[in-house]
Formats: sequence, structure tokens, C-alpha cells
Amino acid sequence: MEAEAADGPAGGVEAALSCFSFNQDCTSLAIGTKAGYKLFSLSSVEQLDQVHGSNEIPDVYIVERLFSSSLVVVVSRTKPRQMNVYHFKKGTEICNYSYSNNILSIRLNRQRLLVCLEESIYIHNIKDMKLLKTILDIPANPTGLCALSINHSNSYVAYPGSLTTGEIVLYDGHSLKTVGTVAAHEGTLAAITFNASGSKLASASEKGTVIRVFSVPEGQKLYEFRRGMKRYVTISSLAFSMDSQFLCASSNTETVHIFKLEHLTNSRPEEPSTWSGYMGKMFMAASNYLPAQVSDMMNQDRAFATGRLSFSGQRNICTLSTIQKLPRLLVASSDGHLYIYNLDPQDGGECVLMKTHRLLGSGTTEENKENDLRPPLPQSYAATVAIPSTSSASTVPGYSEDGGALRGEVIPEHEFATGPVCLDDENEFPPIILCRGSQKGKTKQS
Repeated sequence: MEAEAADGPAGGVEAALSCFSFNQDCTSLAIGTKAGYKLFSLSSVEQLDQVHGSNEIPDVYIVERLFSSSLVVVVSRTKPRQMNVYHFKKGTEICNYSYSNNILSIRLNRQRLLVCLEESIYIHNIKDMKLLKTILDIPANPTGLCALSINHSNSYVAYPGSLTTGEIVLYDGHSLKTVGTVAAHEGTLAAITFNASGSKLASASEKGTVIRVFSVPEGQKLYEFRRGMKRYVTISSLAFSMDSQFLCASSNTETVHIFKLEHLTNSRPEEPSTWSGYMGKMFMAASNYLPAQVSDMMNQDRAFATGRLSFSGQRNICTLSTIQKLPRLLVASSDGHLYIYNLDPQDGGECVLMKTHRLLGSGTTEENKENDLRPPLPQSYAATVAIPSTSSASTVPGYSEDGGALRGEVIPEHEFATGPVCLDDENEFPPIILCRGSQKGKTKQS
């Protein structure tokens, strides 16, 4: 869930926000700048706590954190073909790997690390960084569009399977075998993402009008949502809530859409008891005789809730998270801000903006000051829960030909543990070994 931001305004090395990404369970936000990168904790609405910051690597355009561990992966524009893996609490580089072309995106879970180039995908075992598989000769993928399930028991991978249509290739990153393909859209893909369990896959095309959700690995269409009809937009991010009840989508417009994944049922609907209900039933029955495109449009669900931004045309990413026991919509934007909204899980509607945080500075924004002077909001769910909680490389001797570790640095790694996961960095599980290496000319053919 990462976005590369456009260059920001002049005014210092940090004025340009290069990229931003939420971690796998939406508890942390990482940003890359001209000066380096920063990591923030998302445990509070009112405060945005910086967990770590580094200026050792300039001009960062990819930064990914593994859950709430100390493992962070960084790529700089000064060396766009090199991936650097750090243990930021110890301040040490665990390893670095070089590739044949520029790195476009990186995805990781507790078992696998994906490196996506324009025409190939490298799959590493994250515990020792051994190269397990190279998927070669994929259709040109200039944006590095790919997705990895955060569920390490399956580690499903999804990537575009065509240059001209919205075909998605499903790949099992655990067994290292292709699962199948999904004909998701007529047009080319713009965004794809898995839910937390890896049982659902959401997608959007470059038109941005329709968002579909498929079962994994079967590829059966489960839901179809219509974002809009009046104009085509560029979908910049898709994200499921951790419980898979909601799906949010952000674009280059001023509206973030949230869709509700209602439980599917085959039960017969009750007979309508009102005139409007009767007419609605007749209207839906008539749709069976209409052209397929019109009938499909009538059966598409609309947004359950929306979040309104004060701008449009800027790169952004969204996610849904539970902060202080309440559901929130979070939007990070290339304007250098993080917007936090309340989401009403019962009635939906327009989300209430609760806080705007500066990512490149500190203090309350002018918009937040204005919010303090506004009259009380209507006593909706979103308003009543608004009260904040008071509680607080080329191969070197000693390394194998396939990129596995024969010697290297030892790091504590609790995030790779199976079973219950402790997110406290001080509570460390047995260590693993990672190494330095290169993937140039040392790949396993798919």
C-alpha cells in the first residue's frame, strides 16, 4: 500500500514528499523525502508520534516497514536498482541486493519479500533473503503494480497479466506455483489489493468507475461496486479493513469512497410491504430484460460512506484502521499531510474529519484550529465518538549462488514468528541471519 508522490514545492530538502506507505496492519505510516525517511505510529488520533527518522540515505522513493518490527526496506533514487534492508533500532544495515533494472515496488509479509521490476518479480524468503523464484517475462508493468497477501500461510501474489486488458495473474508465493488468472476488467489495471486473510482480491481499472472483489484462489466475482458514472478517474489506492467488512478507494478526486461488503445470501427476499418496495421489486425484475451493461449497472452497489478532501489532483493513499477502539479512515497525501476521519460502521454517510497532521513538520494545522472554533456537530455516531480517549550486490565470497546466506549479520526477528505475534520490539524471538548479495545473472527461471 504504497504511493510515489510527485515532487513537492520548493523550500528545503524535506519540502518534497517522495513516497508514503502504510504497513501491513495499518499501525504505522512510512514516508520518504529528499532527505531520507520517517516512520510514524498510528496509535492515536490526536498525536502523530515519530518512531524513527534517518537521513543516511537521501532521496528515498520506496520505504516499507514490516508490521511493527524494526525491519524496514528502503530504495533511493541515487541507487534505484539497489534494495537496502535495515534494523532501524540498532542502526545497522542487514543487507542490500542489486537488480538488473530499477526497482518499482516492494511488498513483504512475515515469510516473503517481493521485488517488482518492470518485466520481472523476485520472490525472496524473508528469513534469510534467499532467492526462491524469479517470475520472468511478465507483461510490461511500468508502475510496478503488484500485491502480496499479508497472510504468510498462503502468501498469494497478484500482478497484471496483460498490457491491454484487466487480467490478473494469481500466484502462490508459498508453493511457488501459478494459481490461475482472473478476467477482472476490460481495461488495464490501476489498483489491486488483498484482504488480510488473502481470501479476497479487489481491483480497479484505469477508468476507475467500477471496483470488483473476487474470491481467492477461485477467482469468482463476489462484489461489484460503482464509484461513479460522470467521469473517469485515476484510482490511486484500494484497501480492505482488517476485518474485511469494508473496502476504501482513493483517487485523483476530492472524494474517498468506502464500500461495505455485505454478507452474501441466497435466501429469498421478503415480500415488499410498501408501495415503494413493490415498485423497487418490479424495477429490478425489469432489469432482467435490459441489455447486460444496463442490467449490471443497476445491480452495482454504491458507496456506503465517503470522506471529503479539501483538494483534488494530488497523489494519495487511503486505509481503514481501528484507532483507540474506533474505526477510522486515514488518507496520506503528497501535500505532506495525514487526514484522520471517523467512520460510522452502522449508518455510513459522510465521514467526519477529526485531525490533520503535518508529516514534514509538527504542530496543529490551521484547519485543526478552525475545527476547534466550529459549532458542535450533529449528534450522529461519528460525532458522539469524536471525543478523544484520555488514556494514553555482486556476489562476494561466503555467499551461495542463489543469494542465500552463508554468513552475515544476526538480527532479532519476532515478526517472523508463527502463532500469536507480539508487536513489542523489546520482546524478541530467536534471531535469523540475512546477508548481502546480488541478483544480477543469478536467477531461477520461472
